Amino acid sequence: MDMKRDYYEDIELFKSGTVLFWSILLLLFLFTLPLYMPSYNIYLFNIILVNVILAVGLNILVGYTGQISLGHAGFFAVGAYGTSLIMMHLHFPFPVAIILAALIAALLGFVIGLPALRLEGPYLAIATLGFGLTIMHVIGRWEIFGGRMGITAPPLDLGIPGSAWSLVLKGDVQIYYLILVIAVLLVIGARNLMKTRVGRAFMSIRDDDIAAEVMGVNLTIFKTMSFAVSAFYAGIAGGLYGFVVSFFDPFSFNLILSILFLVMVVVGGLGSVLGAIMGAVLITYLQYDLLKNVENLPYLGGLLVAVSKQWFTVIGLANFSGIALGLIMIAIVIFEPLGMFGIWIRIKKYWKTWPF
Repeated sequence: MDMKRDYYEDIELFKSGTVLFWSILLLLFLFTLPLYMPSYNIYLFNIILVNVILAVGLNILVGYTGQISLGHAGFFAVGAYGTSLIMMHLHFPFPVAIILAALIAALLGFVIGLPALRLEGPYLAIATLGFGLTIMHVIGRWEIFGGRMGITAPPLDLGIPGSAWSLVLKGDVQIYYLILVIAVLLVIGARNLMKTRVGRAFMSIRDDDIAAEVMGVNLTIFKTMSFAVSAFYAGIAGGLYGFVVSFFDPFSFNLILSILFLVMVVVGGLGSVLGAIMGAVLITYLQYDLLKNVENLPYLGGLLVAVSKQWFTVIGLANFSGIALGLIMIAIVIFEPLGMFGIWIRIKKYWKTWPF
């Protein structure tokens, strides 16, 4: 019987020796990955880790607090542009620049969280959507942000640029290790946050905000805090993303990107850190690899090309990835509301009781 006898059993990082063993094995696998993976796959893993950070942060807002957001591409853009511009114009090292950019995103998240005090459901989604579109167009019109042409990220310098303390990371492998360390720390931070008084307040708001307020939860503080924390994660992810892709423009952070972030959380499983990670890995892999060239899919690719030539146009195959992601999300909502995390729970229960 899984019974907790002490408070520290609830907040401990590893619940059992089995969890500790598999966690160490997973970390060893991740840290040795560049030794036997092609360079393109390392680039893909960098994108996956960036999306993992953002999905975990978005899950704090959507999954744990029950607040909807369709504007996280805006916070993502603030992190990307903020980090690069602070490094280029103020000549700050990368760690300082990305934290400052993430704090700016958190401040904007706090401001956007204010309407959440009076809005909910589709009305809150529209408000956050407006923020995301506003950020995209503001960045596209100001020359300091590079305008519509975008900007190129500066060298990723962990030290003081132009001095003996300069430490520039070059190549996907070195960037991969940096993103991996940050991702692990932020995932642990999100997991531990949900075990604190703040995390429990978030979940009480999600379950019933009126009852939570009656019990003494300050809705003004905790709703805005949830937006700020989620935006901070998005800012960190955006700052890392800028150095993974090297070049970015305002139109990279559009409405579709915000929807994809939300799909990651829903498909992975709302209210679960592990679910957010699984959703980010699956959706990013489908978007950047498996569904990138639909015509090259085994068996299905040739059939889709033939059908397109017969009744539609081959150019329209580029939209198949969006259709596939939409169908995946619909299937998850209908057949497994807990998402991939729910499937994982079913698998664990099956093997615990096997063969009975």
